[in-house]
Amino acid sequence: MKFIYSLILIITIQFCFSQQTPKELKDIESEINQLMKKYKAVGVSVAVVKNNKVIYSKGFGYRDLENKLPVTTNTIFPIGSVTKSFTGSVLGILASKNQVSLKNKPALYLPNFEFYNDTMNNLITIEDLLSHKSGIGNQGTTQIFFPEENRLKMVQRLKYLKPEAEVKNSFAYSNMAYTLAGTIIEQVTGDSWETNIKEKIFTPLEMTNSYIILDKMKKTSNYSLPYGIYKGEIERVTFEEFNTISAAGAIKSTVNDMSNWILTWLNNGVYKNSQIIPKEYIKKATTLQNSNEGNYEKDAFLFGEGFGWRLRSSYGRFRVEHGGNTYGFSSDLALFPFENIGIVVLTNQDNSLLPYMIVDTITRRLFNITPEPNYPVNIKEIYKPMPYKQFNKDKMPTHSLNSFCGAYEAKGFGRIDIVKENGKLYAILPTYKFQLEHLNYNSFFLKPTKEFKDVFNPQFDIQFMNNIKGKITLLKMYSQKEPIEFNKLQ
Repeated sequence: MKFIYSLILIITIQFCFSQQTPKELKDIESEINQLMKKYKAVGVSVAVVKNNKVIYSKGFGYRDLENKLPVTTNTIFPIGSVTKSFTGSVLGILASKNQVSLKNKPALYLPNFEFYNDTMNNLITIEDLLSHKSGIGNQGTTQIFFPEENRLKMVQRLKYLKPEAEVKNSFAYSNMAYTLAGTIIEQVTGDSWETNIKEKIFTPLEMTNSYIILDKMKKTSNYSLPYGIYKGEIERVTFEEFNTISAAGAIKSTVNDMSNWILTWLNNGVYKNSQIIPKEYIKKATTLQNSNEGNYEKDAFLFGEGFGWRLRSSYGRFRVEHGGNTYGFSSDLALFPFENIGIVVLTNQDNSLLPYMIVDTITRRLFNITPEPNYPVNIKEIYKPMPYKQFNKDKMPTHSLNSFCGAYEAKGFGRIDIVKENGKLYAILPTYKFQLEHLNYNSFFLKPTKEFKDVFNPQFDIQFMNNIKGKITLLKMYSQKEPIEFNKLQ
C-alpha cells in the first residue's frame, strides 16, 4: 500500500497543468494526497475557478489501478447527481424560448399522464420537480428493479405510485422527478434528453470530453474505472447503467469540461460572450425554492434547494453546491457566486465523502480559514452477499414451497416470478434474480444470487399472504416506505 501511494505522489507531480499554483493553494497537493491515503482512494481530479479563469487543475493517482494509468484533468468520471443542474438548465433554455413554462403542470406536455391523486395533479408544477417538493420521492423500486423501455412509459407509472411526502410542503429528494423533467424535455423538443444536453450544453460550452452513454465513454482512451473498499482493501466495482433515469445522474465528464460549466454559472449563463443559459434561470435556480433540513456548520443560516442545486451558507458566504454518487464514483461541485469561485472534485471511489473533504480543504485555503486538523473518515464498504441460512425451524412456513410459486404483478411496478429450484425458492425480477432466505413463517429475505460488488445492497423482505380460503394470493415487498402489494396471477 505504501508503494501505491508513493506512485500516486509521483503521478500527481508529473501530470499537472503548467499554470502557476496560486499562493492560497501552495502545497495543496500534500493535503489532497494525505486525504487520499486516509480514504484509500485510487484517483482524484480537481479544478478551481476564480475570477473567470481556471487557477488550478490537477489529476491525482490512477484512473486504472491495475495498469497504473494516471488520472489527468481530461480523465472522464461519472458525475452522478451533478447531472441534475444540466437537466434543469435545458428546461430553463426552453422556457426562455417560450417552449415550456416552469410554472405549468407536467400533464400539459405529456400524453396520457397523471399523478396518483387529484391533489398532485392540481398542485405539482415543473418548478416543484426541480426543487424536490413534488412529494413524488425517489420511487427507487420501480426504476431500479422494474425498468421500462423508455422514459415516457416509466413516468406514466406515476399514476399508480403513492407519493412519499406531502406535495409542496416537504423535501423529498427525487430521481423520479428529474426523470419526469427529462421526459418533458423530450416531448417538448421531439429529441431525446441526451440530444438536448449535447446540443444545448456540451457543444456550446466546448465540453468535448463529456458523455452520457456509457458505451461511448468506454470507446475513449482516458476514462476512469470504478472502485470501492471491501474489508479495508481496494476493489473494482461495476459501472452503473442509467437507462430511463439518465436525466437524474448519467453524465460523465472531466474537470476541464466541468470548469466550463462553472465559468458559465459564475458568469450569469454567459460563456465566451454567448448567453448559453438564460440569466433569469440562473438567478431562479440559485434562489431558495424549498427548505431542507440537514447537517450543516453550526453558524449556518441558510439551507435548502434551488433547481438542481443545494443552497447553504458556508463560512459566512453563500454557497451553491451539488454532489453525486454512482457505482464506484463520487463527486462534488461547489460555487461561491459572490466571490466568483467554483470548485469541482471527481473521484473513482464509491459513495465517498472524499470529494467534500477536498472541496472543504480548498475552500478554507481560498478564504484564509483555519484548516481542519482531522477530517472524519467514513468509508461505506461495498457489499458482498453472506452465506445462505437454512429455514427457521421454530417458525416454519404455513404452506408448502410449491404454494408460493407463480407470477405476481403490481401496477406501477411489474412482475415477479417465484420459482422453485433444487428445493429452494427464487424470485425473478426483470433486473435481478434473488434467492429467498427464510425469516419466519411466510416471510423471506431476498438475497442476490450473484455477487453484487457495490454499496447498493438490493436486499429486502417479502411476505406471502393468503385469502380467507387459505390460498396464497398476495406478495408484499418491503423495499420502500410502504409495502408494495403484488397480486398473484391465476
